[in-house]
Amino acid sequence: MATEREQFEASITNHAPNFDVALTADQIARLSDYYELLLKWNDRLHLVAPGSPGEFAIRHVLESLLLLRHLPTATTIVDIGSGGGLPIVPCLLVRDDLSATLIESSKRKAVFLREALRSLRQANRSRVIASRFEEIVLPASDFLTCRALDRFTPLLPELIRRTGPNTTFMLFAGAALRQTIKSLMPDNIVELVPHSQNRFLIVARKPGLPV
Repeated sequence: MATEREQFEASITNHAPNFDVALTADQIARLSDYYELLLKWNDRLHLVAPGSPGEFAIRHVLESLLLLRHLPTATTIVDIGSGGGLPIVPCLLVRDDLSATLIESSKRKAVFLREALRSLRQANRSRVIASRFEEIVLPASDFLTCRALDRFTPLLPELIRRTGPNTTFMLFAGAALRQTIKSLMPDNIVELVPHSQNRFLIVARKPGLPV
């Protein structure tokens, strides 16, 4: 019987074309190392909901990699509510030119993130801030990402206000939250997430700034 790692790698390989993602064997190996590390910590920290290796590959990793088509070379990113490292860690593992600041309010999850970035040899291009985003000055960045946006919905106007004028937002949302984002940032591009009927990636800029 295939191991969890082998099942994960098979699912990544089989479904990457559906997400318009091309991965080398080395990149798949890096993503698999991340998957195994997250599994070791998940029982203690509840980083992601339980699921099969194939579900994790599709629902978490490949969905995260949808961001890559929107990220120019040598881009800086701020990731809000990083949790288990999604979506930003898979992007860092696949693109060596990216750099990121991960903001996570849970001190325990921040410990995992630092360990993951160090173990996966991404620490030189990233840092973790263990704080709520509204309690700090957000670092300047080209892009801001957030995958756990549902729990930040009441704070979305504050997040927009605190972000620099040239930052592009890349947010994952369901149908209802999509409408909220569009009302706050009318200049946007909406992409349906593959394997989903009502989950979207929204690329948006502040009012008055074209996408």
